[in-house]
This record gives sequence, C-alpha cells and structure tokens, in this order.
Amino acid sequence: MQDLLSALCLVAVIEGLFLFIAPLAWKRMAAQLLEQPSSALRGMGAVAVVIGLGCLWWARH
Repeated sequence: MQDLLSALCLVAVIEGLFLFIAPLAWKRMAAQLLEQPSSALRGMGAVAVVIGLGCLWWARH
C-alpha cells in the first residue's frame, strides 16, 4: 500500500512540474488532445498502460 501511495505522489509531482515549468505548452497539448477522436486517445492510453506495466515489471525483477 505504501508503494502505491508513493507512486501516486510521484505522479502528482511530475504533473505539477509540467504545469509549473511550461504552462503554455501544457495548454497547447491539452487543446490538441481535445481535437483527437476518443478512439485515438483510448489507444494512446492503452499503449501508456502497457509500457508502464512493462517498466514496472522490469524495475521489480
């Protein structure tokens, strides 16, 4: 449970850094995401999940 909480805190730190360092770039990216079809976003999310799980497996073994 502590690992999960640590991971969620790191996600918040990374997201916050993006907003703090480059807010205009973040806004442009968000605007571009709104223009994408849902199926493309779903595909990108699936790829991110698979890559994340692969990296997590690699880091733990």
